[in-house]
Amino acid sequence: MYVAAMTDAPNAAMTDDELLAAACPIIYKAGSSFYFGDSAMARAEQLGLDRFGFYALGRGGVLGDVESAVVSSAFGYFNPSLLAALWNANRVKVSPRVAGAAFMECCGEHGRVKLSGIADLDQFVAAAEKVLAATDGDAFALFAATASEPLADDAPAHAMQLVTILREYRGCAHLVAIRAVGLDSKTAHFFTRPNDGAMFGWTPEDAPIIDDTVREKMARVEGLTDDMVRPAYAVLDADEREVFVRVLRSVEVALAG
Repeated sequence: MYVAAMTDAPNAAMTDDELLAAACPIIYKAGSSFYFGDSAMARAEQLGLDRFGFYALGRGGVLGDVESAVVSSAFGYFNPSLLAALWNANRVKVSPRVAGAAFMECCGEHGRVKLSGIADLDQFVAAAEKVLAATDGDAFALFAATASEPLADDAPAHAMQLVTILREYRGCAHLVAIRAVGLDSKTAHFFTRPNDGAMFGWTPEDAPIIDDTVREKMARVEGLTDDMVRPAYAVLDADEREVFVRVLRSVEVALAG
């Protein structure tokens, strides 16, 4: 793994796979850290929404005023009936596009509060923008819509928004990989988050059988997901990889605090 490799050879450049192994788990957690943070909760209250309504309408609102089935297909993992209830109850209160823009603004504000003291954010932003420019949005509607929102000018907010966008990039790739191996996202959800079914609208009776076939397919999913996102990250040179991962680790610490 990356940590061991860098410990043994501190001057060695990260391989593509080491870069993904070091960066993507942090991006996955950090990119969603603002969802129910103080800024998002304050904006939800201003808009007359509860926190779950703002999450659904805000994250999905970048797709436009679409039917709930479109949002469900973009999110995956959730029971479609839960998303339909959240989406339909809240789209009559606030325009989805307004909520989507507000959600990304909250993402930026979260960055201003949490990340302002981190060194080398400008270099991180430059590297992340380079990755973003190398992405391929085909079949990744939620990523493409999120990436199309205006981004903040200041580095802490911009950095946080880029992390969230790159989270959606891998998330979309993950959903495509799940379908490519013949699974559905409900099964993948119960495999990866077996204790969170109720949060995503599933009952114990909905739980699929997780057997060796599912485990083998989910291992393939991870490999396919890496295959799809690797070309974008591969554009970083050795110095950019170092600063990208180093700053991400500082982001992880700052968000935990």
